[in-house]
This record gives sequence, structure tokens and C-alpha cells, in this order.
Amino acid sequence: MNPMLKAGLALLASLAVSVAQAELRQFEMTIEEIEVEVAPNFKAKAWGFNGQVPGPLIHVREGDEVEVTVHNLTGLSHTVHWHGMFQTGTWQSDGVPHVTQHAIEPGDSYTYRFVADKVGSLWYHCHVNVNEHVGIRGMWGPLIVEPKAPSELEQQVTHDALLMFSGWSEKYADAFGDGPRPGEHLNYYSINGKSFPMSQPIRVRKGDVLRLRLFAATVPVAFHLHGHDMLVTHKDGKPLPAPYEVDVVPMQPGERVDVIVRMNNPGLWMTHDHIDHHTTNNGREHGGSMLVVEYEEIEKPDWYDWKDIEYRPDFYMIESMRKPHGLHDKDVHRGRPLM
Repeated sequence: MNPMLKAGLALLASLAVSVAQAELRQFEMTIEEIEVEVAPNFKAKAWGFNGQVPGPLIHVREGDEVEVTVHNLTGLSHTVHWHGMFQTGTWQSDGVPHVTQHAIEPGDSYTYRFVADKVGSLWYHCHVNVNEHVGIRGMWGPLIVEPKAPSELEQQVTHDALLMFSGWSEKYADAFGDGPRPGEHLNYYSINGKSFPMSQPIRVRKGDVLRLRLFAATVPVAFHLHGHDMLVTHKDGKPLPAPYEVDVVPMQPGERVDVIVRMNNPGLWMTHDHIDHHTTNNGREHGGSMLVVEYEEIEKPDWYDWKDIEYRPDFYMIESMRKPHGLHDKDVHRGRPLM
């Protein structure tokens, strides 16, 4: 067979497979007024996608057509920006008020349509008055686009955990429509909407391969895991040509970094933000952006902070990432409705 003809037939076959694998994913999301308990003795008003902080996990495959209808059930206007998505030919779904759309007014709805043409750890957030809506009101959630051809290392992962870092302001916690000015001090810090010790452990066994998808949703982060080095494999969703090992991962707001850790050192291992005041609750030490990676083989001492914790494994969306592709609500992130 002519080599050019053979190559052309191979290309057509691969395109046919790609088309067959792509699916139309249709979802609905609400924006609701809620109250979330971030830390002991600290609650804040938030606008939650489907009443949750973070918002529901949206997990699709590369090439899927995504259609999300968003219903605004709050008293102020909002949009949804799909951060990292190229929006090739669909700029009207980029979610920027007064540029790509009119903001979704209270009681109205808007449908976003795009092809998931960028893979990896992406996210979504409001683009109205970002300093308040995103910065202290919890208007963000994860969007994971699975590649058609995951690497050999990605296929070895046994636990896929999502960590979204954010800050909160006690000063503005009770007043929708008002928020910190740029550079104004925040006094609570959280992972997936909770400050230590109200966050959760990640439980593993020796031999597991843990993938941590780290999202600096609203604050800078210097993430450190004790007892292990982390292999940095992806930046802002894209695989790195030369992964490298670190023990601290620095990120600026909006950035995402994926790391893979081989669990080979049984123990109870703290992770924390190396920006020191991020590990406090309103200045009180041993709080904020902290969690413990627990090896199940290790007996918990009586004095251990989480010895008798009610374990909620989907706090880091580990269970949801194992489910079929779709939109996954999580009761563990649901706030108290205010309307």
C-alpha cells in the first residue's frame, strides 16, 4: 500500500475513535446563598455552586462536549469562568461580565457550551467582583479533564486527591455584597473550605501511589509534605516534559500543580503551608491550611488530634474521582442554606 495512503487511513481511523469516545455532558448547577463553618467558632456567608464549597466536581474526558446551565438563586449577579479552558470557537462561554456575556441576574439562568479541549486540573469560578465572590465567598470548584491517553505513571495512581486552598475574612463574613479591598488582611485559611482541625486526613497504605492536585484558588501557597518528596508532574493541567522532585510546592493564586507521591514511609505525616500565618486560625497556631496523611498501618496515639475523627474520604474527592465521568455533588462540602 502507498505509504501516504496508509498514513491517511491511520489518521482517519484515529479520528473516528476520538469522535466515538467523545460524549455530550449536560449538567445543571445552581448558585445558592449559604453559610459555611470554616473553623471552630468561625462561620461565613458564601455563594455555593449547588450549595457547596468547593463547588461540585466536574469530571469529563478530553474532547467531550460540555453544556452547563447555571441558575442564579441569589440576590446578586454572577458568572462562571472555566479557568484554563481554551474555549476554541466558544468565547461567549468564557464567563467574563460585560465582555463575553451579560452577568446572570438574580433569578435568571445561562447555559455555557464548550469542548473540553484542554486536559488536566482545571477549575471554575465566578468572574464578578472577584475579590469578594471568589476571594471570600467560596465561588470556585474543580474541573478535571481526563486525557485520552494518560501516561504510564498516571495509570499507577491509587488515590487521586484534590486540594483547593483559600482564605477568609472575619470582618466581612456576615455581609453579602461587601468584601476585602485588594491587599486587605485575611485571617482564616482553609483546604476545601475547612481550616485544621475541621479538615480531614488522607488515608493511604504502604505501596499506594498518591496524586495530589493542588489548586491555589484564592491565596498563594507553599505546600509541604513531611516524610516524602513529591514528584511534580503537571503545571496548570499540562504534563511537564521533565518531572522533578521537591519537598515544597510554591504556587500563586490561580495556579495548579499536580504531584505524585509514592507512599513508602508509614507514619502520621503533616502537610502544611509554609507561609506561616496560613497555619493559624485568626492568629491561633495549629490551624488553617494543614492536614495529615495517615498510613492505615499506624496505630493512632490517644493524644493524636484526629484519633476518633469521623472519616469522610470524599472531602478530597478521592471517591468521586473513581466514579464514572459526570458532575459529582458532595454532602461533606454542603453549607447551611440561607434562603
